[in-house]
Amino acid sequence: MNDWNIQSRAHACEACAQPFADKQPYHTLLLELAPELRRSDICDPCWQKQFAGDVRSRSGFISHWQGIYEVPPAQPVEAIQKETAETVLRKLVAQNDPRYAPAAYILAVMLERKRMLKVKEQITRDGKRVFIYEQPSTGDIFAITDPDLHLSQLEQVQHDVAQLLEHGLNPPAVASETPAVAEAVPVSETPTPPPAEETASAN
Repeated sequence: MNDWNIQSRAHACEACAQPFADKQPYHTLLLELAPELRRSDICDPCWQKQFAGDVRSRSGFISHWQGIYEVPPAQPVEAIQKETAETVLRKLVAQNDPRYAPAAYILAVMLERKRMLKVKEQITRDGKRVFIYEQPSTGDIFAITDPDLHLSQLEQVQHDVAQLLEHGLNPPAVASETPAVAEAVPVSETPTPPPAEETASAN
């Protein structure tokens, strides 16, 4: 699917190593350093000193945007973690299995329509369109390749997405055999009468 997994927003400036403060502006620089993409998060003072020139002239330049750093909220501990479109998408991107490329693309489009993802850039790699998405609340960015789906494929892909949302990436195995106890003890609605000899001896 991609040779580039999710890259999370840094918690400190790459240039000066100073931790970002809550609500502090920062700059994200995305470069293509074959065979992968590389993200750099830079505080505004370092950006003005070192990167404020023609950043587009840098080797491998893909995109640049500004963001506001937010301290990650504490995650509540849940007994059961529910699968959502975003968690499934993250797992598909991390697994990097070409079989799931169409499903990942559909999930990304769904999340974009719900404004849970934003397209930051569109590039072309190996002749295919690649969308660079950002999750606004976490600042995480990841690449989704357009699988160039045909109408005849949509129904199957939608079915695959529905299965992933319902069962997750690794659904539980379905038992293929009936339990032995059920086979050993057949159920009969009408009791079988005892043989005639046993009835006579009982009398």
